[in-house]
Amino acid sequence: MDKGRCTILNSEELWAQARQLFAGGVNSPVRAAVKPFPFYVERGKGAYIYTVEGNKFIDYVLGYGPLILGHSPESVKRKIIEQLEKGWLFGTPSKLEIELAKKISSHIPSAQKIRFVNSGTEATMAAIRLARGYSKRSKILKFSGNYHGAHDYTLVEAGSAATEYNVTTSDGIPMEIMKTIEICEFNDLDCVDKKLRNEDIAAALLEPIMGNAGVILPEKGFLSGLRELTKSYNSLLIFDEVITGFRIDIGGAQSYYQIYPDITTLGKIIGGGFPIGAVAGKAEIIDNFTPAGRVFNAGTFNANPISMIAGIATIEELEKEYPYNIANKASKTLVEELERLLKIKHTINHIGSMFQVFFGIDKVRNYSDAKRANKEYYIKFHERLLKERVFIPPSQYETIFTSAAHEDDVVNDTIDKLAKVIGELS
Repeated sequence: MDKGRCTILNSEELWAQARQLFAGGVNSPVRAAVKPFPFYVERGKGAYIYTVEGNKFIDYVLGYGPLILGHSPESVKRKIIEQLEKGWLFGTPSKLEIELAKKISSHIPSAQKIRFVNSGTEATMAAIRLARGYSKRSKILKFSGNYHGAHDYTLVEAGSAATEYNVTTSDGIPMEIMKTIEICEFNDLDCVDKKLRNEDIAAALLEPIMGNAGVILPEKGFLSGLRELTKSYNSLLIFDEVITGFRIDIGGAQSYYQIYPDITTLGKIIGGGFPIGAVAGKAEIIDNFTPAGRVFNAGTFNANPISMIAGIATIEELEKEYPYNIANKASKTLVEELERLLKIKHTINHIGSMFQVFFGIDKVRNYSDAKRANKEYYIKFHERLLKERVFIPPSQYETIFTSAAHEDDVVNDTIDKLAKVIGELS
């Protein structure tokens, strides 16, 4: 027998093994937020995930956003299997990277050229280096509560699991690096104007729709004002659309709001659930990457054929429009039912197939508002839903997602369970 293999198919016992092997028992911190311990998933299909014990959950986490078609869609799986038969790593270019880049550029007008990487973290890290190299300036303006991945230049006032574990500004970041980051509150153009006027800002970087402090929408005029200010001060504008790209609209949040940045970072959906990231933007900017320019970026797994084909197959389905119709309808119905069922003070921020409920507060327009919500009540809400086999994010500072697999029967089942849980909590 191979003593290195796990032979116990029980989440609690697997969790005990994991704590001996991994820091905090996990390899990404939000996974440990499920109490009393994470459940271990064996497979997923459609709107459902199945644990090692055989329990079936309706999934509204969806891998934290990539699975807009649901789990293991046949059209995507079939093309992945075909590519696996051909091989999965060559160390050379493949035609698949050209096909996926063309798909992305055809839908996102600002994406004239693209550099593929392997994660959202890599994408924002490369985008910041690119902006600095292009502008010959050193500072980046980011927004409080926006999460742009787990690297030094963005783990300052970060949202997502960084907030969940009270490390919004991570240890281990040199003060010299922190001094290159300026912070404004989301939806605050006066702060942006002041920072751009007084600081040497290479680029303003933001999630056009915040998805890592719950869901927080840009107020009317914020994105357009940001676009005008960055132009007037000769700073670049970077949209982090790792979450919103191909989810809010097939052209991303920038197409939805008709505000176009200089650089866009993408991930999640463009890989169909496989590891991926991308930096896209104006050709004159992207051409500063090596080997065309002097901003270095490289990666053995950049433009990996499996991620490329999964992304192509996913976008081909999105082009048929039905995924958006189903996912957006599911989200809208669930929000309407939550509004009807909830009798306590709350607010729900919602757009397309993304929403989040904040308890004990009547408005959330920025990170400071989100942190004032009743996190303890949200945790109870999450835990009670888990008992009913409904999986929403364990953190208040994440997004509830729907997919093309969340059809009426799934949504109606969820509503029944929501009614039961809310009744018990009232």
